[in-house]
Amino acid sequence: MGRIKTLNKWANAHTYYALDLLRILLGAFLIYKMAIFMSDQQAFSEVIRPFQNWPGSWIIMHYIVGAHFVGGIFIIIGLLTRWAAALQIPILLGAVMVNFLGEWHSGEFFLAFAVLLVCLFFLLYGSGKHSVDYYLKMQK
Repeated sequence: MGRIKTLNKWANAHTYYALDLLRILLGAFLIYKMAIFMSDQQAFSEVIRPFQNWPGSWIIMHYIVGAHFVGGIFIIIGLLTRWAAALQIPILLGAVMVNFLGEWHSGEFFLAFAVLLVCLFFLLYGSGKHSVDYYLKMQK
């Protein structure tokens, strides 16, 4: 717990508008990918094909849609950003892993890997000074 407080203090002292913009773009991108994922059934079946023999493979779809939508909104406004980013990690690891288990798509691999790195950054960095988390913390 002390480490998280130290990270929060550092993040609030070293906040930049570019990082806030990156956080907002990450959230918007996650919502965009959720909409694409929901609307294209053929793309969904391609993504789920390597996992279709795993137990509960259809639960994966529901987890992806819910985590991207709710997590994207939370990341945009900066509410529970670390938790929202943590929810994205299994999905993004799966997106990276799909390229090794299924057909290789270098563009999708590098995009998933980049988004994974950004989520890991916000998992450590937090939401920053210009967020709902910071506002609620200052109200105490």
